[in-house]
Amino acid sequence: MTNQHREPSFRESVDLMFNRAVALMDLSPGLEEKIRVCNATYTVRFGVRLRGGIQTFTGYRSVHSEHMEPVKGGIRFSLGVSQDEVEALAALMTYKCALVETPFGGSKGGLCIDPRAYDEDELERITRRFAYELIKRDLINPSQNVPAPDMGTGEREMAWIADQYARMNTTDINARACVTGKPINGGGIQGRVEATGRGVQYALREFFRHPGDVARAKLSGKLDGKRIIVQGLGNVGYHAAKFLSEEDGARIVAIIERDGALTSNTGLDVEDVRAWIAGHGGVQGYPNATYTENGAAVLEAECDILIPAALEGVINLDNAARIQAPLVVEAANGPVTAGADEILRQKGTVIVPDMFANAGGVTVSYFEWVKNLSHIRFGRMQRRQEESRHELLIDELERLSRDRDLGWTLSPGFKEKYLRGAGELELVRSGLDDTMRAAYQAMQEVWHEREGVDDLRTAAYLVSIGRVAASYRAKGL
Repeated sequence: MTNQHREPSFRESVDLMFNRAVALMDLSPGLEEKIRVCNATYTVRFGVRLRGGIQTFTGYRSVHSEHMEPVKGGIRFSLGVSQDEVEALAALMTYKCALVETPFGGSKGGLCIDPRAYDEDELERITRRFAYELIKRDLINPSQNVPAPDMGTGEREMAWIADQYARMNTTDINARACVTGKPINGGGIQGRVEATGRGVQYALREFFRHPGDVARAKLSGKLDGKRIIVQGLGNVGYHAAKFLSEEDGARIVAIIERDGALTSNTGLDVEDVRAWIAGHGGVQGYPNATYTENGAAVLEAECDILIPAALEGVINLDNAARIQAPLVVEAANGPVTAGADEILRQKGTVIVPDMFANAGGVTVSYFEWVKNLSHIRFGRMQRRQEESRHELLIDELERLSRDRDLGWTLSPGFKEKYLRGAGELELVRSGLDDTMRAAYQAMQEVWHEREGVDDLRTAAYLVSIGRVAASYRAKGL
Protein backbone atom coordinates (compact mmCIF):
# COMPACT_ATOMS: atom_id res chain seq x y z
CA MET A 1 0.00 0.00 0.00
CA THR A 2 1.67 3.20 -1.13
CA ASN A 3 -0.65 5.50 0.80
CA GLN A 4 0.41 6.20 4.39
CA HIS A 5 -3.14 5.62 5.65
CA ARG A 6 -4.55 2.11 5.96
CA GLU A 7 -7.27 1.32 3.44
CA PRO A 8 -10.56 0.48 5.20
CA SER A 9 -12.02 -2.92 4.40
CA PHE A 10 -15.29 -3.16 2.51
CA ARG A 11 -17.10 -3.89 5.79
CA GLU A 12 -15.42 -0.91 7.47
CA SER A 13 -16.30 1.33 4.51
CA VAL A 14 -19.99 0.50 4.84
CA ASP A 15 -19.87 1.14 8.60
CA LEU A 16 -18.01 4.43 8.14
CA MET A 17 -20.56 5.66 5.61
CA PHE A 18 -23.40 4.54 7.88
CA ASN A 19 -21.85 6.41 10.81
CA ARG A 20 -21.43 9.56 8.73
CA ALA A 21 -25.14 9.54 7.98
CA VAL A 22 -26.51 8.69 11.44
CA ALA A 23 -24.41 11.51 12.92
CA LEU A 24 -26.89 13.81 11.17
CA MET A 25 -29.94 11.96 12.50
CA ASP A 26 -31.76 11.95 15.81
CA LEU A 27 -31.81 8.21 16.53
CA SER A 28 -31.59 6.66 19.95
CA PRO A 29 -28.29 4.78 20.49
CA GLY A 30 -30.19 1.50 20.80
CA LEU A 31 -32.09 1.93 17.54
CA GLU A 32 -28.96 3.08 15.74
CA GLU A 33 -27.12 -0.07 16.87
CA LYS A 34 -30.07 -2.29 15.94
CA ILE A 35 -30.06 -0.94 12.38
CA ARG A 36 -26.27 -1.12 11.98
CA VAL A 37 -25.53 -4.69 13.07
CA CYS A 38 -26.19 -7.91 11.15
CA ASN A 39 -28.92 -10.00 12.74
CA ALA A 40 -27.34 -13.36 11.91
CA THR A 41 -24.82 -15.06 9.67
CA TYR A 42 -24.89 -18.77 8.94
CA THR A 43 -21.66 -20.46 7.87
CA VAL A 44 -21.89 -23.87 6.22
CA ARG A 45 -19.13 -26.28 5.27
CA PHE A 46 -20.28 -29.18 3.14
CA GLY A 47 -18.70 -31.92 1.11
CA VAL A 48 -19.39 -32.96 -2.47
CA ARG A 49 -17.95 -36.06 -4.12
CA LEU A 50 -16.07 -34.84 -7.20
CA ARG A 51 -13.34 -36.29 -9.40
CA GLY A 52 -12.90 -39.42 -7.32
CA GLY A 53 -12.76 -37.70 -3.94
CA ILE A 54 -14.61 -35.43 -1.53
CA GLN A 55 -14.15 -31.67 -1.81
CA THR A 56 -15.27 -29.41 1.04
CA PHE A 57 -16.75 -25.98 0.31
CA THR A 58 -17.51 -23.03 2.59
CA GLY A 59 -20.58 -20.87 2.11
CA TYR A 60 -22.39 -18.08 3.93
CA ARG A 61 -25.85 -16.58 4.21
CA SER A 62 -26.15 -13.37 6.17
CA VAL A 63 -29.36 -11.66 7.29
CA HIS A 64 -28.77 -8.01 8.11
CA SER A 65 -32.26 -6.72 8.89
CA GLU A 66 -35.70 -8.27 9.22
CA HIS A 67 -37.60 -5.00 9.61
CA MET A 68 -39.46 -6.35 6.58
CA GLU A 69 -39.72 -9.94 5.41
CA PRO A 70 -38.78 -11.79 3.37
CA VAL A 71 -35.19 -10.66 3.31
CA LYS A 72 -33.58 -10.30 -0.11
CA GLY A 73 -30.09 -10.53 -1.52
CA GLY A 74 -27.97 -12.29 -4.10
CA ILE A 75 -25.71 -15.32 -3.87
CA ARG A 76 -22.23 -14.88 -5.32
CA PHE A 77 -19.70 -17.53 -6.30
CA SER A 78 -16.19 -16.18 -5.85
CA LEU A 79 -12.90 -17.11 -4.22
CA GLY A 80 -13.03 -13.70 -2.51
CA VAL A 81 -16.18 -14.51 -0.56
CA SER A 82 -15.80 -14.04 3.21
CA GLN A 83 -18.06 -13.46 6.18
CA ASP A 84 -17.12 -9.77 6.37
CA GLU A 85 -17.87 -9.24 2.67
CA VAL A 86 -21.22 -11.03 2.86
CA GLU A 87 -22.28 -9.07 5.96
CA ALA A 88 -21.31 -5.76 4.34
CA LEU A 89 -23.26 -6.65 1.20
CA ALA A 90 -26.27 -7.69 3.31
CA ALA A 91 -26.21 -4.29 5.01
CA LEU A 92 -26.14 -2.55 1.63
CA MET A 93 -29.14 -4.64 0.57
CA THR A 94 -31.13 -3.41 3.58
CA TYR A 95 -30.44 0.21 2.70
CA LYS A 96 -30.95 -0.37 -1.02
CA CYS A 97 -34.35 -2.03 -0.56
CA ALA A 98 -35.45 0.78 1.75
CA LEU A 99 -34.28 3.46 -0.69
CA VAL A 100 -36.23 2.04 -3.65
CA GLU A 101 -39.17 1.00 -1.44
CA THR A 102 -39.17 -2.71 -2.13
CA PRO A 103 -40.71 -4.46 0.91
CA PHE A 104 -37.70 -6.58 1.82
CA GLY A 105 -35.07 -6.74 4.52
CA GLY A 106 -31.44 -7.17 3.56
CA SER A 107 -29.58 -10.43 3.10
CA LYS A 108 -26.64 -11.79 1.10
CA GLY A 109 -25.00 -15.11 0.41
CA GLY A 110 -21.79 -16.42 -1.01
CA LEU A 111 -19.90 -19.59 -1.80
CA CYS A 112 -16.10 -19.55 -1.77
CA ILE A 113 -15.49 -21.12 -5.16
CA ASP A 114 -14.13 -20.31 -8.60
CA PRO A 115 -17.05 -21.35 -10.84
CA ARG A 116 -14.76 -21.43 -13.88
CA ALA A 117 -12.82 -24.32 -12.33
CA TYR A 118 -15.75 -26.75 -12.63
CA ASP A 119 -17.80 -28.10 -15.51
CA GLU A 120 -21.57 -27.62 -15.59
CA ASP A 121 -22.44 -30.98 -14.05
CA GLU A 122 -20.02 -30.47 -11.16
CA LEU A 123 -21.25 -26.92 -10.58
CA GLU A 124 -24.86 -28.10 -10.48
CA ARG A 125 -24.06 -30.69 -7.81
CA ILE A 126 -22.20 -28.10 -5.73
CA THR A 127 -24.99 -25.53 -6.11
CA ARG A 128 -27.74 -27.98 -5.22
CA ARG A 129 -25.88 -29.13 -2.10
CA PHE A 130 -25.29 -25.53 -1.00
CA ALA A 131 -28.97 -24.78 -1.62
CA TYR A 132 -29.97 -27.88 0.38
CA GLU A 133 -27.96 -26.67 3.37
CA LEU A 134 -29.66 -23.26 3.25
CA ILE A 135 -33.19 -24.49 2.45
CA LYS A 136 -33.39 -26.89 5.38
CA ARG A 137 -32.69 -23.94 7.71
CA ASP A 138 -35.26 -21.65 6.00
CA LEU A 139 -32.46 -19.48 4.63
CA ILE A 140 -34.10 -19.96 1.24
CA ASN A 141 -37.87 -19.60 1.47
CA PRO A 142 -40.48 -17.55 -0.44
CA SER A 143 -41.75 -15.90 2.75
CA GLN A 144 -38.47 -15.62 4.66
CA ASN A 145 -35.35 -15.38 2.50
CA VAL A 146 -35.27 -14.92 -1.28
CA PRO A 147 -31.86 -15.04 -3.05
CA ALA A 148 -31.02 -13.78 -6.54
CA PRO A 149 -28.02 -13.89 -8.91
CA ASP A 150 -24.82 -12.04 -8.08
CA MET A 151 -21.21 -12.19 -9.22
CA GLY A 152 -20.45 -15.65 -10.59
CA THR A 153 -24.08 -16.78 -10.69
CA GLY A 154 -26.97 -16.31 -13.10
CA GLU A 155 -30.23 -17.74 -14.40
CA ARG A 156 -28.85 -21.26 -14.55
CA GLU A 157 -27.86 -21.38 -10.88
CA MET A 158 -31.15 -19.80 -9.79
CA ALA A 159 -33.08 -22.47 -11.73
CA TRP A 160 -31.11 -25.20 -9.95
CA ILE A 161 -31.83 -23.63 -6.56
CA ALA A 162 -35.55 -23.21 -7.32
CA ASP A 163 -35.78 -26.85 -8.42
CA GLN A 164 -33.96 -28.00 -5.29
CA TYR A 165 -36.41 -26.05 -3.13
CA ALA A 166 -39.39 -27.55 -5.00
CA ARG A 167 -38.00 -31.07 -4.48
CA MET A 168 -37.75 -30.43 -0.73
CA ASN A 169 -41.12 -28.64 -0.46
CA THR A 170 -43.38 -30.57 -2.80
CA THR A 171 -46.66 -29.01 -1.56
CA ASP A 172 -45.54 -25.35 -1.55
CA ILE A 173 -47.61 -23.71 -4.28
CA ASN A 174 -45.33 -20.65 -4.13
CA ALA A 175 -42.11 -22.62 -4.52
CA ARG A 176 -40.97 -20.65 -7.56
CA ALA A 177 -40.92 -17.48 -5.46
CA CYS A 178 -38.09 -18.89 -3.33
CA VAL A 179 -35.54 -17.24 -5.62
CA THR A 180 -35.53 -14.56 -8.34
CA GLY A 181 -33.47 -14.10 -11.46
CA LYS A 182 -34.72 -17.39 -12.91
CA PRO A 183 -34.95 -18.07 -16.67
CA ILE A 184 -38.26 -17.16 -18.29
CA ASN A 185 -39.22 -20.81 -18.72
CA GLY A 186 -38.46 -21.44 -15.07
CA GLY A 187 -40.72 -18.78 -13.60
CA GLY A 188 -38.62 -15.73 -14.36
CA ILE A 189 -39.73 -12.35 -15.63
CA GLN A 190 -38.90 -10.49 -18.82
CA GLY A 191 -36.33 -7.76 -18.27
CA ARG A 192 -34.63 -9.33 -15.24
CA VAL A 193 -31.31 -10.15 -16.94
CA GLU A 194 -30.92 -6.58 -18.15
CA ALA A 195 -32.41 -5.04 -14.98
CA THR A 196 -29.33 -3.80 -13.13
CA GLY A 197 -27.75 -2.33 -16.26
CA ARG A 198 -31.09 -0.84 -17.30
CA GLY A 199 -31.37 0.66 -13.82
CA VAL A 200 -27.98 2.34 -14.27
CA GLN A 201 -29.28 3.88 -17.49
CA TYR A 202 -32.47 5.10 -15.81
CA ALA A 203 -30.45 6.48 -12.88
CA LEU A 204 -28.30 8.54 -15.27
CA ARG A 205 -31.33 9.68 -17.26
CA GLU A 206 -32.94 10.97 -14.08
CA PHE A 207 -29.73 12.68 -12.99
CA PHE A 208 -29.52 14.49 -16.33
CA ARG A 209 -33.14 15.68 -15.98
CA HIS A 210 -31.90 18.07 -13.28
CA PRO A 211 -29.62 20.74 -14.82
CA GLY A 212 -28.54 21.99 -11.39
CA ASP A 213 -27.28 18.54 -10.42
CA VAL A 214 -25.51 18.15 -13.77
CA ALA A 215 -23.80 21.50 -13.19
CA ARG A 216 -22.59 20.32 -9.76
CA ALA A 217 -20.78 17.55 -11.63
CA LYS A 218 -19.16 20.20 -13.86
CA LEU A 219 -21.12 18.89 -16.84
CA SER A 220 -23.83 20.31 -19.06
CA GLY A 221 -26.48 19.22 -21.52
CA LYS A 222 -27.84 15.72 -21.87
CA LEU A 223 -26.37 12.22 -22.04
CA ASP A 224 -25.94 12.47 -25.81
CA GLY A 225 -22.23 12.60 -26.65
CA LYS A 226 -20.98 12.09 -23.10
CA ARG A 227 -17.72 10.11 -22.86
CA ILE A 228 -18.12 7.06 -20.63
CA ILE A 229 -15.57 4.61 -19.23
CA VAL A 230 -17.00 1.26 -18.10
CA GLN A 231 -14.98 -1.00 -15.80
CA GLY A 232 -16.23 -4.58 -16.13
CA LEU A 233 -18.23 -5.82 -19.12
CA GLY A 234 -20.15 -8.47 -17.22
CA ASN A 235 -23.92 -8.55 -17.12
CA VAL A 236 -24.29 -5.12 -15.48
CA GLY A 237 -21.56 -3.27 -17.34
CA TYR A 238 -22.54 -4.74 -20.69
CA HIS A 239 -26.20 -3.77 -20.47
CA ALA A 240 -25.46 -0.31 -19.06
CA ALA A 241 -22.93 0.39 -21.83
CA LYS A 242 -25.20 -1.06 -24.51
CA PHE A 243 -28.28 0.97 -23.54
CA LEU A 244 -26.42 4.23 -22.90
CA SER A 245 -24.64 4.06 -26.25
CA GLU A 246 -27.50 2.73 -28.40
CA GLU A 247 -30.43 4.61 -26.88
CA ASP A 248 -28.94 7.76 -25.33
CA GLY A 249 -26.11 8.56 -27.73
CA ALA A 250 -23.31 8.30 -25.18
CA ARG A 251 -19.82 7.30 -26.32
CA ILE A 252 -18.18 4.34 -24.59
CA VAL A 253 -14.57 5.52 -24.88
CA ALA A 254 -13.03 2.76 -22.73
CA ILE A 255 -13.87 -0.72 -21.46
CA ILE A 256 -11.73 -2.20 -18.69
CA GLU A 257 -11.53 -5.96 -18.17
CA ARG A 258 -9.41 -8.39 -16.15
CA ASP A 259 -6.67 -8.64 -18.79
CA GLY A 260 -6.46 -4.96 -19.73
CA ALA A 261 -8.46 -2.17 -21.29
CA LEU A 262 -9.67 -1.01 -24.71
CA THR A 263 -9.88 2.68 -25.58
CA SER A 264 -11.28 4.60 -28.54
CA ASN A 265 -12.01 8.32 -28.71
CA THR A 266 -14.72 7.73 -31.30
CA GLY A 267 -16.51 5.15 -29.16
CA LEU A 268 -16.40 1.38 -28.86
CA ASP A 269 -18.92 -1.02 -30.36
CA VAL A 270 -20.17 -2.69 -27.17
CA GLU A 271 -21.69 -5.70 -28.91
CA ASP A 272 -18.51 -6.30 -30.90
CA VAL A 273 -16.32 -6.11 -27.79
CA ARG A 274 -18.68 -8.43 -25.92
CA ALA A 275 -18.48 -10.98 -28.74
CA TRP A 276 -14.68 -10.75 -28.77
CA ILE A 277 -14.48 -11.38 -25.01
CA ALA A 278 -16.81 -14.37 -25.34
CA GLY A 279 -14.63 -15.87 -28.06
CA HIS A 280 -11.19 -15.02 -26.68
CA GLY A 281 -11.63 -14.86 -22.89
CA GLY A 282 -10.52 -11.23 -22.65
CA VAL A 283 -10.00 -7.97 -24.52
CA GLN A 284 -6.38 -8.53 -25.55
CA GLY A 285 -6.00 -8.73 -29.30
CA TYR A 286 -9.22 -6.87 -30.11
CA PRO A 287 -8.47 -5.20 -33.45
CA ASN A 288 -10.72 -2.13 -33.44
CA ALA A 289 -9.35 -0.20 -30.45
CA THR A 290 -6.17 0.63 -28.56
CA TYR A 291 -5.21 -2.03 -26.02
CA THR A 292 -3.66 -1.13 -22.65
CA GLU A 293 -2.35 -3.96 -20.49
CA ASN A 294 -2.66 -1.97 -17.25
CA GLY A 295 -6.42 -1.65 -17.16
CA ALA A 296 -6.47 -0.04 -13.72
CA ALA A 297 -4.62 2.99 -15.13
CA VAL A 298 -7.52 3.63 -17.53
CA LEU A 299 -9.79 4.29 -14.54
CA GLU A 300 -7.81 7.52 -14.23
CA ALA A 301 -8.31 8.58 -17.86
CA GLU A 302 -10.17 11.72 -18.81
CA CYS A 303 -13.91 11.19 -19.41
CA ASP A 304 -17.30 12.59 -18.43
CA ILE A 305 -18.72 9.56 -16.60
CA LEU A 306 -16.94 6.64 -14.96
CA ILE A 307 -18.98 3.49 -14.34
CA PRO A 308 -17.20 0.89 -12.16
CA ALA A 309 -19.33 -2.23 -12.72
CA ALA A 310 -17.24 -5.10 -11.38
CA LEU A 311 -15.61 -5.45 -7.96
CA GLU A 312 -15.62 -3.48 -4.74
CA GLY A 313 -12.70 -1.24 -3.81
CA VAL A 314 -11.38 -0.49 -7.32
CA ILE A 315 -11.28 3.24 -6.49
CA ASN A 316 -9.28 3.52 -3.29
CA LEU A 317 -6.75 5.63 -1.41
CA ASP A 318 -4.06 4.78 -3.97
CA ASN A 319 -5.81 6.10 -7.07
CA ALA A 320 -8.68 8.37 -5.92
CA ALA A 321 -6.68 11.58 -6.28
CA ARG A 322 -5.95 10.73 -9.94
CA ILE A 323 -9.55 9.97 -10.95
CA GLN A 324 -10.50 12.60 -13.53
CA ALA A 325 -14.17 11.72 -14.10
CA PRO A 326 -16.42 14.46 -12.66
CA LEU A 327 -19.28 11.95 -12.32
CA VAL A 328 -18.85 8.42 -10.92
CA VAL A 329 -21.77 5.98 -11.11
CA GLU A 330 -21.36 2.96 -8.82
CA ALA A 331 -22.85 0.12 -10.86
CA ALA A 332 -20.96 -2.41 -8.69
CA ASN A 333 -21.35 -2.81 -4.93
CA GLY A 334 -18.81 -0.73 -3.02
CA PRO A 335 -16.41 0.16 -5.86
CA VAL A 336 -15.36 3.34 -4.02
CA THR A 337 -13.86 2.85 -0.56
CA ALA A 338 -14.70 5.19 2.32
CA GLY A 339 -11.26 6.78 2.11
CA ALA A 340 -11.53 7.32 -1.63
CA ASP A 341 -15.04 8.69 -1.19
CA GLU A 342 -13.64 11.42 1.08
CA ILE A 343 -10.94 12.35 -1.46
CA LEU A 344 -13.39 12.46 -4.38
CA ARG A 345 -15.90 14.58 -2.48
CA GLN A 346 -13.20 17.08 -1.59
CA LYS A 347 -12.33 17.30 -5.31
CA GLY A 348 -15.97 18.04 -6.12
CA THR A 349 -16.61 14.71 -7.85
CA VAL A 350 -20.28 13.74 -7.80
CA ILE A 351 -20.85 10.08 -6.92
CA VAL A 352 -24.13 8.34 -7.72
CA PRO A 353 -24.05 5.72 -4.93
CA ASP A 354 -24.32 1.99 -5.39
CA MET A 355 -27.40 1.54 -3.24
CA PHE A 356 -29.27 3.63 -5.82
CA ALA A 357 -27.36 3.11 -9.08
CA ASN A 358 -27.48 -0.70 -9.07
CA ALA A 359 -30.93 -1.08 -7.48
CA GLY A 360 -32.48 -2.16 -10.78
CA GLY A 361 -31.77 -5.81 -10.03
CA VAL A 362 -33.60 -5.95 -6.71
CA THR A 363 -36.44 -3.84 -8.10
CA VAL A 364 -37.17 -6.23 -10.95
CA SER A 365 -36.55 -9.16 -8.59
CA TYR A 366 -39.41 -7.74 -6.54
CA PHE A 367 -41.61 -7.74 -9.65
CA GLU A 368 -40.63 -11.36 -10.34
CA TRP A 369 -41.42 -12.38 -6.76
CA VAL A 370 -44.85 -10.72 -7.01
CA LYS A 371 -45.45 -12.47 -10.35
CA ASN A 372 -44.58 -15.85 -8.81
CA LEU A 373 -46.93 -15.27 -5.85
CA SER A 374 -49.78 -14.07 -8.07
CA HIS A 375 -49.25 -16.92 -10.58
CA ILE A 376 -50.02 -14.71 -13.58
CA ARG A 377 -47.92 -12.91 -16.16
CA PHE A 378 -47.97 -9.12 -15.99
CA GLY A 379 -50.17 -7.65 -18.73
CA ARG A 380 -52.12 -10.83 -19.39
CA MET A 381 -55.43 -9.49 -18.06
CA GLN A 382 -55.39 -5.93 -19.39
CA ARG A 383 -53.22 -5.75 -22.53
CA ARG A 384 -55.90 -6.50 -25.15
CA GLN A 385 -58.49 -4.39 -23.33
CA GLU A 386 -56.07 -1.43 -23.52
CA GLU A 387 -55.61 -2.05 -27.24
CA SER A 388 -59.39 -2.16 -27.78
CA ARG A 389 -59.91 1.16 -25.99
CA HIS A 390 -57.10 2.79 -27.98
CA GLU A 391 -58.54 1.42 -31.21
CA LEU A 392 -61.90 3.04 -30.46
CA LEU A 393 -60.21 6.43 -30.20
CA ILE A 394 -58.16 5.97 -33.38
CA ASP A 395 -61.21 4.78 -35.33
CA GLU A 396 -63.20 7.81 -34.20
CA LEU A 397 -60.42 10.23 -35.18
CA GLU A 398 -60.15 8.64 -38.61
CA ARG A 399 -63.95 8.75 -39.05
CA LEU A 400 -64.04 12.47 -38.19
CA SER A 401 -61.27 13.14 -40.68
CA ARG A 402 -63.16 11.30 -43.45
CA ASP A 403 -66.63 12.63 -42.70
CA ARG A 404 -65.59 16.25 -42.37
CA ASP A 405 -62.90 16.11 -45.04
CA LEU A 406 -60.33 17.58 -42.68
CA GLY A 407 -57.47 16.48 -44.89
CA TRP A 408 -55.16 15.24 -42.15
CA THR A 409 -53.75 11.81 -41.43
CA LEU A 410 -51.98 10.26 -38.49
CA SER A 411 -48.19 10.35 -38.48
CA PRO A 412 -46.50 7.24 -39.93
CA GLY A 413 -46.13 4.58 -37.29
CA PHE A 414 -48.23 6.43 -34.72
CA LYS A 415 -51.26 4.16 -35.05
CA GLU A 416 -49.23 0.98 -34.62
CA LYS A 417 -47.35 2.33 -31.58
CA TYR A 418 -50.47 3.76 -29.91
CA LEU A 419 -52.52 0.62 -30.40
CA ARG A 420 -49.91 -1.69 -28.94
CA GLY A 421 -50.79 -2.53 -25.34
CA ALA A 422 -48.14 -2.94 -22.68
CA GLY A 423 -46.82 -6.46 -22.25
CA GLU A 424 -44.68 -7.80 -19.42
CA LEU A 425 -41.40 -6.30 -20.62
CA GLU A 426 -42.92 -2.83 -21.11
CA LEU A 427 -44.55 -2.95 -17.69
CA VAL A 428 -41.33 -4.10 -16.03
CA ARG A 429 -39.37 -1.27 -17.65
CA SER A 430 -42.07 1.23 -16.71
CA GLY A 431 -42.04 0.08 -13.10
CA LEU A 432 -38.25 0.20 -12.95
CA ASP A 433 -38.13 3.69 -14.46
CA ASP A 434 -40.72 4.95 -11.98
CA THR A 435 -38.81 3.38 -9.08
CA MET A 436 -35.48 4.93 -10.08
CA ARG A 437 -37.04 8.36 -10.58
CA ALA A 438 -38.78 8.32 -7.20
CA ALA A 439 -35.66 7.10 -5.39
CA TYR A 440 -33.48 9.77 -6.98
CA GLN A 441 -35.93 12.50 -6.13
CA ALA A 442 -36.04 11.35 -2.50
CA MET A 443 -32.22 11.50 -2.36
CA GLN A 444 -32.09 14.80 -4.19
CA GLU A 445 -34.48 16.50 -1.77
CA VAL A 446 -32.21 15.58 1.15
CA TRP A 447 -29.07 16.49 -0.83
CA HIS A 448 -30.32 19.98 -1.56
CA GLU A 449 -32.31 20.81 1.56
CA ARG A 450 -30.73 19.00 4.54
CA GLU A 451 -28.04 20.92 6.37
CA GLY A 452 -24.70 19.13 6.47
CA VAL A 453 -25.44 16.92 3.45
CA ASP A 454 -23.13 17.65 0.52
CA ASP A 455 -23.23 14.36 -1.39
CA LEU A 456 -25.74 11.87 -2.76
CA ARG A 457 -24.38 8.92 -0.78
CA THR A 458 -25.07 10.55 2.59
CA ALA A 459 -28.48 11.59 1.27
CA ALA A 460 -29.22 8.00 0.22
CA TYR A 461 -28.21 6.65 3.64
CA LEU A 462 -30.36 9.24 5.39
CA VAL A 463 -33.42 8.32 3.33
CA SER A 464 -32.95 4.57 3.72
CA ILE A 465 -31.98 4.56 7.40
CA GLY A 466 -34.95 6.81 8.15
CA ARG A 467 -37.30 4.35 6.46
CA VAL A 468 -35.78 1.36 8.29
CA ALA A 469 -36.06 3.21 11.60
CA ALA A 470 -39.70 4.02 10.87
CA SER A 471 -40.38 0.31 10.22
CA TYR A 472 -38.79 -0.71 13.52
CA ARG A 473 -40.74 1.96 15.40
CA ALA A 474 -43.96 0.70 13.80
CA LYS A 475 -43.12 -2.77 15.14
CA GLY A 476 -42.81 -1.32 18.63
CA LEU A 477 -39.00 -1.47 18.87
